Formats: sequence, C-alpha cells, structure tokens
Amino acid sequence: MENVVAVKSYAFAIRIVKLYKHLLLEEKEFVIFKQMLRSGTAIGALIKEAEHAQSKADLLNKMNVPKYCNF
Repeated sequence: MENVVAVKSYAFAIRIVKLYKHLLLEEKEFVIFKQMLRSGTAIGALIKEAEHAQSKADLLNKMNVPKYCNF
C-alpha cells in the first residue's frame, strides 16, 4: 500500500529544491530561501521517523494528528 503523505511530501521537496535552484540562478539568494530549502525537505525525514513509530499513539504524536481522527 502506497503512503500518500510520503509521496506528496517527496513531490513537494522536489519542487522546493527546483525553486531554490531557480532562485540561485536569478541571483536572488536570501537567508530565507535557505531556510525554505531546509524546512521543505525536512518533511520527508519527519515522515520516515513517524513510519517507525512504536505504537499508534506514538505515530499520532509524531505526525501531530489529533487522537480524535479515525484511521
């Protein structure tokens, strides 16, 4: 079964990297763009960590999903 969140976060990270490269080519590099790159690509790492949760409560905590959501 495919993890939709992981697939979408990967696609998002690819778009963030492409945007960052475009901004570098335009010679409009600012500190905020580096932070955008770090934040946009960190999502995948956080999802991978959540996939290895030890319990449902741990998964919900790592994904920051309220416990009243039905999965």
